[in-house]
Amino acid sequence: MADIALPSDAAHDSHGDHGHDHGHGHAAGGHGHHTSLGLSNNKLAMWLFLGSECLLFGGLISTYMLYRGRVSAGPTPDQIYNIPFTSVSSFVLLFSSLTMVLAVSAAKRHHDHHARLWLAVTALLGATFVGGQVYEFTEFYKEGLGFTTSLFGSSFYTLTGFHGVHVTVGIIMLMALRGMISRNKVVGQKDEVVELIGLYWHFVDIVWIVIFVLVYLIPA
Repeated sequence: MADIALPSDAAHDSHGDHGHDHGHGHAAGGHGHHTSLGLSNNKLAMWLFLGSECLLFGGLISTYMLYRGRVSAGPTPDQIYNIPFTSVSSFVLLFSSLTMVLAVSAAKRHHDHHARLWLAVTALLGATFVGGQVYEFTEFYKEGLGFTTSLFGSSFYTLTGFHGVHVTVGIIMLMALRGMISRNKVVGQKDEVVELIGLYWHFVDIVWIVIFVLVYLIPA
């Protein structure tokens, strides 16, 4: 009887060890995608990227603040700025942050249809803002403010144009993500990917608030 029991006990121990290892491996695999801060590797990478972008925009904003009064030729800021028009464009961009929040919320509830809808609305609002910026640049150029007209013109176009490029990149990402959701081709967790794009979009919106206040509302 003892000889018969030994294989059974060994099998039981072996099964227990296997179950323990399996559980440990699963736990390790689950935590492998997260950092010690409780963030996933993707979110940490996005926050690091946005941190570097803060430094970049900080340098551009500082340069503009230094050169905004350097007008050797051409119009001055108070002669060309159209505050009401820029305020409406700014409101459109900031309102897109709300639609982005709705897209993230829909993705977390696995409502793909609503997520695609709000991503498209966000992209449309962003495109409206960029279109307004292009119109504004065209009007400024007609009034005599070119990129090389003065240090003010160079720093203004560099700062606001660089932000416009970031918004355009965000629009491309939004539409690409919408297409991937439609084809069910999203790599990784769908809600997390939408949230990451949302972080980028909120970042460009916040940066614009700073630019709008410092560039348009505070006189040189």
